[in-house]
Amino acid sequence: MNTLEKPRFRNLDQGECAGAPILRKLWDRFDFSFLLTQSGIFKVRGTPTWIVAFLYMVGLIAQCTSVLQMSKLASRDALLQPLLQQWNLAQHTLSRFLTSKFNWALFGHKRVARLQQDSETALQEGDVVDLDDSVIDHPFGKMLSFLCWLYDSSQKISVWGMNLVVLHAVLRNGLEYPLSYKVWRKPAVKGDGPTKLDLAKEMLLALRQSTKCRLWVAMDRWYLCKDFFNFLTGNRFDWVTKAKRNTALFRKQIHPLTGRERYEPVNPAMLIKEVFTSLSKQGQVGLVGISVPDIYMKMPHFVSNRKGEHIKKYRYTAIAAVVAMRLKEDEEPEAAELEDTDEDKPATYRGAYVLISNRADAADEVLHVYAKRWRIEVFFRRAKQNLGLAKCHSTTEEHHHAHLELLFAADTLLGFAHWEMNKEKTSDGDGCTHGEMVRCLFHTRCQIRSKTRSGTQTISLDIGTEAVRFARLIQLFWPNEIRMFWGESAFSHVLPASA
Repeated sequence: MNTLEKPRFRNLDQGECAGAPILRKLWDRFDFSFLLTQSGIFKVRGTPTWIVAFLYMVGLIAQCTSVLQMSKLASRDALLQPLLQQWNLAQHTLSRFLTSKFNWALFGHKRVARLQQDSETALQEGDVVDLDDSVIDHPFGKMLSFLCWLYDSSQKISVWGMNLVVLHAVLRNGLEYPLSYKVWRKPAVKGDGPTKLDLAKEMLLALRQSTKCRLWVAMDRWYLCKDFFNFLTGNRFDWVTKAKRNTALFRKQIHPLTGRERYEPVNPAMLIKEVFTSLSKQGQVGLVGISVPDIYMKMPHFVSNRKGEHIKKYRYTAIAAVVAMRLKEDEEPEAAELEDTDEDKPATYRGAYVLISNRADAADEVLHVYAKRWRIEVFFRRAKQNLGLAKCHSTTEEHHHAHLELLFAADTLLGFAHWEMNKEKTSDGDGCTHGEMVRCLFHTRCQIRSKTRSGTQTISLDIGTEAVRFARLIQLFWPNEIRMFWGESAFSHVLPASA
């Protein structure tokens, strides 16, 4: 029989964030401390802002729902104490940092620009930028100007919250990270103020300041707007979306007797029925699609008349029309929004849809590009479940912008680590999911042991055996020095000379 002795009370040196040194190494790799300083985000009562920002990011990964919990985490965690250089990060320090009027939008712009300077994270020709919006529930700040009553299709109820318009990058090498966001403010009078399309244009133009390569923009049917399509093509963006029931399409035909061209209207549902038999024979599993040739749309363009006035006219423009089945979004059907009418719903027939794009010369790419649109939905779910996207209960607008930008920075570093972890996997059983990486490495307990030899203090970590599969990340990104500095010489980004 086993006997149970009474417990002995000891000061156990334990930590809850075993992956914090890796996170700090990635923070230095992309010069986030330097970018904060460049953005005018300086010290708060003597505490460096990059120390406070890094703690907030660690707190998001540790699922701390308030600055009080983050402050307590920094004071009790034996691993964070030497990493943060014994700074007294009290609750009021974090609160004043987050509620100060810093230019967080500039920090987000510099973060994206810095990512484009790295060969592994830079957007290349043919990469995909996902565009979508999400409703963030916020019943706490009734007086915030960007909050209003919105319909949440996932919960099927109207909530008091904000509507976030987001750009998300999906690279061909498998890496993905959030780019930028805008908060859409519901106008008091319908038609006043910028729309979500206007906000999307602002973000895409800002992205053009960092990269000039030709990119895809994948979006859902809500963003189906011909003027918006012209804006995309005018700025070297290729677009792909899903056709609605009332989308006006035309088929180009040649008259057998006169040889003249004519364009006959065709319904999107008719296109699906024409090729559905052939489509269903392609396979029982996996994404399948068939391209329908000679499909056109009437696209607007402006011409000048004799008086010099600009007149809008329409011309037939060739587009790619692809009938697809078994899209990822079919596995989790989206709820119909309150404002959706029958015309706004997607054109469908027995689970098949019509995808349209301006790239009539690259119809084979359209299906695979649109399949990557679902990655932004995964990002929203991941940010809400693992990073507390909807758990910012502050009643100040500055705190919300700081929360969102630091959350985007945290997801960027976690996304890069996840990509490195799965880059060399050879089968579906290898690698790990994003949630497994966060739970088993970045937010897992560890035992801390400190030793001093010849005047040098050495810190050792004991982590559970479930973290053995993350040995690749530890080998790549484990720092030699635990303390956090303003920048690291090996990865420090130098400002170019300017007049």
